[in-house]
Amino acid sequence: MAPTVHLSCLLALLVAGLAQGIKGSLRGQDPGPQPLELKEVFRLFQMQYNRSYPNPAEHARRLDIFAQNLAKAQRLQEEELGTAEFGVTQFSDLTEEEFVQLYGSRVAGEALGVSRKVGSEEWGESQPPTCDWRNKPNTISPVRNQGNCNCCWAMAAAGNIEALWAISSQPPVEVSVQQLLDCDRCGNGCHGGFVWDAFLTVLNNSGLASEKDYPFVGRGKTHRCLAEKHKKVAWIQDFIMLQACEQSIARHLATQGPITVTINMKLLQQYQKGVIKATPTTCDPRHVDHSVLLVGFGKTKSVEGRQGKAASFGSYTRPRRSMAYWTLQNSWGPHWGEEGYFRLHRGSNTCGITKYPVTARVDIPKKKQQVSCPP
Repeated sequence: MAPTVHLSCLLALLVAGLAQGIKGSLRGQDPGPQPLELKEVFRLFQMQYNRSYPNPAEHARRLDIFAQNLAKAQRLQEEELGTAEFGVTQFSDLTEEEFVQLYGSRVAGEALGVSRKVGSEEWGESQPPTCDWRNKPNTISPVRNQGNCNCCWAMAAAGNIEALWAISSQPPVEVSVQQLLDCDRCGNGCHGGFVWDAFLTVLNNSGLASEKDYPFVGRGKTHRCLAEKHKKVAWIQDFIMLQACEQSIARHLATQGPITVTINMKLLQQYQKGVIKATPTTCDPRHVDHSVLLVGFGKTKSVEGRQGKAASFGSYTRPRRSMAYWTLQNSWGPHWGEEGYFRLHRGSNTCGITKYPVTARVDIPKKKQQVSCPP
């Protein structure tokens, strides 16, 4: 572990020194010779994330993409309205198109056949000031890693079911994502899908097997549906789509449990930590392509704002203030972002978080339920 920490520190130091030069060199069509420092940063990136390329031409192409992503990270930092920090990540040698193709989901125009249901889940209760289901033992499963399988939709749905199963006083379970892929009613598996298709697959198969019995293998291991061969450890009654309202989403999250949301993931390629507060220009809320699990909300105690320079590329200061945020679990492993999680600003529909808030129901809802989310 020590070498990785050392490489991360070196990367941060070298990136800070390179930022302005890279940004300037990329304004023209031909950036000219790459500086020695950039090549050193790229070499450390390769070491930290175990990257290798088949030939010198591909190495040169990835180096150029890496430089462009560093410049993009700096631009994002200068435009950022929240506390997020952008810089080198495990995706820094990918083009935006490659990143979306490998790690996003199919862009959903309309959720066909899925209506927004409002009724018994809306009881007018006020939500607590903070909520974090990670603080309730055995409720949120460990962060998954989808690898090269485009299955964020299935992993988000699995996390949703696992959390609701635990909240309803059932024994904790870890359900099979691979069953959702193999038995997907649309047959797309690792090629993307929608959260509601995952829930329909659960209903069609009368439940889900355990991860232990039906383990995740991902891309390149296409199987026929083996649901009938394994014991079911969890099941659902139905699923609903919530109102496109952040207050309503927060109330449901606090009183019922985690839900899935589908967002625009554009800013996540360079995201390192902090609260992302984007504009419709930097992160279009109408274009959503990545499903994740919403596990909580809160407020930062204070914010050191910035004046001109980016956090990853220099110092900054601004009056201190608090910022409301959502906490979301991603499916890119525990070494991405904030130990596998990230935060979005709450109250501005950042990156389209209100577009498709969907959740399963593991039992028939009671007429009244107390707020149960831990702070």
